[in-house]
Amino acid sequence: MPKKRISSALISVYNKDGLEPLVRLLHELGIVIYSTGGTYSYIDSMGIPVIAVEEVTSYPSILGGRVKTLHPKIFGGILAMRNEDHLNQLAHYEIPLLDLVVVDLYPFEDTVKATEDLSEIIEKIDIGGISLIRAAAKNYKDVVVIPSKKEYSVLAEILSANALSSEELRKELAIKAFATSSNYDRAIHDFFDIGKKKELRYGENPHQKAWFEGNLDEIFEYLQGKELSYNNLLDIDAALQLMIDFQTEEPCIAILKHNNACGIAIRTSLEEAWKAALAGDPQSAFGGIIISNKSIDIHTAKEIDKLFYEVLIAPHFDKESLELLSSKKNRILLKLKKFPETILQIRSCINGVLIQEMNYYKTPSNDLRSVTHKPPSESQLKDLLFAINCIKHLKSNSIAIVKDYQLIGMGCGQTSRVDACKQAIEKAERMGFSTQEAVMASEAFFPFPDCVELAGNAGIAAIAQPGGSIQDQKSIDKSNELGIAMVITGTRHFKH
Repeated sequence: MPKKRISSALISVYNKDGLEPLVRLLHELGIVIYSTGGTYSYIDSMGIPVIAVEEVTSYPSILGGRVKTLHPKIFGGILAMRNEDHLNQLAHYEIPLLDLVVVDLYPFEDTVKATEDLSEIIEKIDIGGISLIRAAAKNYKDVVVIPSKKEYSVLAEILSANALSSEELRKELAIKAFATSSNYDRAIHDFFDIGKKKELRYGENPHQKAWFEGNLDEIFEYLQGKELSYNNLLDIDAALQLMIDFQTEEPCIAILKHNNACGIAIRTSLEEAWKAALAGDPQSAFGGIIISNKSIDIHTAKEIDKLFYEVLIAPHFDKESLELLSSKKNRILLKLKKFPETILQIRSCINGVLIQEMNYYKTPSNDLRSVTHKPPSESQLKDLLFAINCIKHLKSNSIAIVKDYQLIGMGCGQTSRVDACKQAIEKAERMGFSTQEAVMASEAFFPFPDCVELAGNAGIAAIAQPGGSIQDQKSIDKSNELGIAMVITGTRHFKH
């Protein structure tokens, strides 16, 4: 497809940096330049011939500059296809063809950062510029669009090639133009929508502003305590996601710190579940988040009351326990109405967002494929399933060590799996647990048999891992050598 040559250009930019050499090159190539407002004055001051938009439209800039380019004689020249019908209409209405549109928008985001004056912020919402960008991008088959000064280098290359551009390049610029438009509109939307969000005291740190948008009342009855913070909400979300996997079990309590589980246990009574969960790491439990799958009774409440914690979540509190736990007013007590039904996890990333489905997969027992000479016992299989559900809620790389439905050691957030394994074993021993006959789960495969060897040295009897490494057999062989039972789940549980 032949390249198209630029014969005319419309320039309307807020920031004039880097514009002068391009304007001079346009003039040298004999390209007719149209402009308006401050950009017109800037080009005119260079002694370069430039036609004011007002000459084309026969309308002056009005409403304090709010309306300059919004006119059929401008947008007709941009949107016209180069066919006989459109060209005849342009000739009839005396509309000039525009082959190039150069725009740099009003700095809305910079203005928001620089001032809280709403009227000043509103005046920096670009209307004409954003419309020019979209119109030129729509008609990329015939028009070159430069949506910001970031693309000036591309324009310089086009002009150095005798102002010729390919359709492929024009399409690439159109994509950048729509991205510029989308991001600009998103920034404006977020600014105005912030009023609908609940402002929090601060974000992860006091120097960061933060907001929450959502309906907590659907999930909780807020019984008492200080205002929820940004970090509280993250920890509460992690606690809820964890307890979804244990909600139908016998009495279960989990304790979380910095989005990681530091204690989880299932017992026949809630009081015993609390004691076992706390024993997993009483030091980390200090100031943590506690969640129960059963109603808090007075016996359990008396034990929990001995610990300083931030938030306690349960489906119910009996009268006596609520009176006791409410004695310290800063404690946050939340009565769980229902678990959230979030489908997607969304987070900002680079210059956009990442979206994925929530990890609600709960490994069934028939997913566990024994791969060693020695299969796990029935009780070990139950502990392995418990460990797999624990490992989902620990930051990668992670290892969970479990014994009798109790998380006794965990390693998480490590840059190597062997470090996570060492951390989990060391932590279990430091907390006074014996790892003899315990089980271990890894959220991802073992690339080397070193973790199996560490497990064997610690007396661990069974291991669960997803498999998938090209060296799986080496880990299996090492398990056989050490008399460890190993099962492959086929499901990885990375958590970043």
